[in-house]
Amino acid sequence: MSYRPITDVWILARAKLKDGKKYYGAYPGGFLERARALLGVTINDSLLHVCGGLARYYPYRRGFGPNDCTVDLDPTTEPTYLMDVRLGLAGTLMSWKAWPAILIDPPYTLDDADKYKPGRKLFPGPNKLVEDAINAVRPGGRVGLLHYIVPRCPPNAVFVACIAVIVGFNNRVRVYSVFEREM
Repeated sequence: MSYRPITDVWILARAKLKDGKKYYGAYPGGFLERARALLGVTINDSLLHVCGGLARYYPYRRGFGPNDCTVDLDPTTEPTYLMDVRLGLAGTLMSWKAWPAILIDPPYTLDDADKYKPGRKLFPGPNKLVEDAINAVRPGGRVGLLHYIVPRCPPNAVFVACIAVIVGFNNRVRVYSVFEREM
């Protein structure tokens, strides 16, 4: 029997944040609810938002949960963990907890990285981010990545889903890739 990942196309609203905040690269409207479902976590489960920016200001009630945490390099976003994720996730202060799921939304290009405080000198590679995140989730846990590319599947994981994410005309299509850590 051959394995095929879940595939779909999500046509979503442009990014919005609570309290009228503006942030380049915020999650598209309607994304987090769908992303959580494919990660297999409810609104009350813990979800780590890597390169999380202002994810806590996501305006829809089933998106950012009360047990969610963020990790970012920009102190002005007031992340739960202020750290460089390029140094690895599994061996950091977060390793006390095997996460049920991790959602990664890094800058997609060097030009995008320039729009954030850390800039292009600290640009994280998507393949390494996914591999590190897979090692930071518990067995059976899932990792999602929103990016322009579909990264390679880590050796200890299974490719679960590949979703095209569209937010209107004349915008680039992003891909939401989901991987599950093998038992």
